[in-house]
Amino acid sequence: SLTVTKDMIFEIKGSEKYIEEDNLAPQDVSGIATALAWTSIGGETLLVEANMTKGKGGIKLTGSLGDVMKESVDVALTYVKNNSEKLGINEAVFHENDFHIHVPSGATPKDGPSAGVTMMTALISLLINKPVPNTLAMTGEASLRGRVLPVGGIKEKVLAARRLGVTKILIPDRNKKDLEDIPDNLLEKVDVVLCNSMSQVISEAF
Repeated sequence: SLTVTKDMIFEIKGSEKYIEEDNLAPQDVSGIATALAWTSIGGETLLVEANMTKGKGGIKLTGSLGDVMKESVDVALTYVKNNSEKLGINEAVFHENDFHIHVPSGATPKDGPSAGVTMMTALISLLINKPVPNTLAMTGEASLRGRVLPVGGIKEKVLAARRLGVTKILIPDRNKKDLEDIPDNLLEKVDVVLCNSMSQVISEAF
């Protein structure tokens, strides 16, 4: 009989093409939120990090990202500015600082609107200085007025969240039908919350 070892697999297949990273966010750190994304190799989790430095209100996005994600960060900043009073944010912060949104795993190209909700949440977390629980992940496109719009790949995203140990997932309410494709035994292990607005997302995140 033949015993297959990890060394034998490495010799046959060569080095790993993709390395799944531990994307669980650090605890009690504001300005970080976990996004659920769909890629050509399935669902994955992405950390969205927000930070600011002294400046004049500029915004920068990094992390090997496509044009759609770059648009999402502009939408996120506009929403947060327009809702600063309701969120308890001093408007002066937008004129005295530059903002930087970073999505690590830079070697993997990423695009699409699915991280829009997460970008808004990370920015809000930074500005109100409240951390997002690292057992919470989310997906959804966000509009300028704070609507949460449907996205694809829900089944793959839920699987990715469970692999990471996430216990609560926020998804657009218009993706409710996609939950029918997910086995009940998987859904029993995670709290899936349907959201149609950023106010709901904020309530769940903080």
